[in-house]
Amino acid sequence: MRIETRRLVLRPWREDDAPALFKYASDPAVGPAAGWKAHESEAESLDVLRTILINDRTWALTITPSDEPVGSIGVFPGRDEGQNGEWEIGYWLARPFWGNGYMPEAVRAILSLYFAFGAERIWCAHADFNDKSRRVIEKCGFHYRFSAPWTSALGDVRNSLYYAIEAEEFDDD
Repeated sequence: MRIETRRLVLRPWREDDAPALFKYASDPAVGPAAGWKAHESEAESLDVLRTILINDRTWALTITPSDEPVGSIGVFPGRDEGQNGEWEIGYWLARPFWGNGYMPEAVRAILSLYFAFGAERIWCAHADFNDKSRRVIEKCGFHYRFSAPWTSALGDVRNSLYYAIEAEEFDDD
């Protein structure tokens, strides 16, 4: 499924995105803040595409008119595989594009889609040191719920802050 906003296109990831994914996911300021290691090769990026990113609920974020992915956004089942109407959203954006409001725009598009299809609550979390992610979460109307330790893919334990937004709280404007 392809999703268009005023400035963005969210589209399915493709294997031919490996060079662009490596270009941006190799930046040590990007992955480690989200809990995953910076990519070390284009082959590693291709493997991540094949095993993680190419699926029905993860989109490559592109800035129109370009088709080059500069970030990613995905929605993952909450408890009971999303059957209880709860989902979690995750995202990352390449450093050259930080501070332009792209990620809040993408998050709002995904919230709109999932709430239109019956989601009741959507969660989002960030490590306590990740202020950029916190700002996206706050701009999109999520409300803080609790903090808890989380072990990242890097193996470190982080204090993570969890937020949620209910369908009736979401303002689609």
